[in-house]
Amino acid sequence: MKSKKIKSLLYYLLSLFLFLAFVFPFIIIIINSFKDNLSVVRNPLALPEVFSFSNYIQAFNAMNFISALKNSLIVTIGSSLLIIVFSSMLAYFLVRWKWKVNRFIFLLLVMSMIIPFQSLMIPFVSIYGRLGLLDSKYVLMFYYLGFGLSLATFIYHGFIKNIPFELEEAAIIDGASRLQVFWKVIFPILKPITSTVLILDVLWIWNDFLLPSLVLVSAEERTIPLSTFSFFGTYTNNYGLAMAGLVLAIIPIIIFFLILQKHIVRGVVEGAIK
Repeated sequence: MKSKKIKSLLYYLLSLFLFLAFVFPFIIIIINSFKDNLSVVRNPLALPEVFSFSNYIQAFNAMNFISALKNSLIVTIGSSLLIIVFSSMLAYFLVRWKWKVNRFIFLLLVMSMIIPFQSLMIPFVSIYGRLGLLDSKYVLMFYYLGFGLSLATFIYHGFIKNIPFELEEAAIIDGASRLQVFWKVIFPILKPITSTVLILDVLWIWNDFLLPSLVLVSAEERTIPLSTFSFFGTYTNNYGLAMAGLVLAIIPIIIFFLILQKHIVRGVVEGAIK
């Protein structure tokens, strides 16, 4: 009994330590978002003498937050939907059509996941810059589709392999086309894995800085991560405003998870069980 109590106590302390280690950076960001720049530099761990929302007002205006939020929402939602639609259909095609070339295509997709994006940066900007395919959030969505397709297809591929083909045969006998079979029979079954893919893509695209920094040049097209970076200059860094900007950037994604929390948890659990 004593050993069980000791183990449970150790698990509790370990969980508490991991929780504090995870939450601590967010607490520091929130605390420093109410300070001026000098106070942040002097003692970033101290509580603010006066809780003032002036940093949030200045950051909201300096970031052009409404425009940046709109751009981030368009890019994140549009890119995630494109990845889900194209990767699920591609995975279904690769699984159900037993062509030799399909194995080669799937192997190429898996191999592409190990190539770091940093190795593609220079040719990426050089080639697409000459083609005039930069400085547009809609073009950026196309790039996210290209970079996110392989992982999402890989995830869907393993899930679709376990779906009995008899379900599709019954729908085909009833006169359904292949597209109807996919959208009305297969895709609803993919709901758990779609939730997983959606979580991964939304977190990646919403927080991504590197790819938008290469593609989006004009201030009107900037996403929230790019707007937040405007507080860091070559010679001066305004940490107070930057922290307030980071809090503003975090709020939409927190609202997203709070609204879809039940669906996300249910989808991940069902996907894990299957």
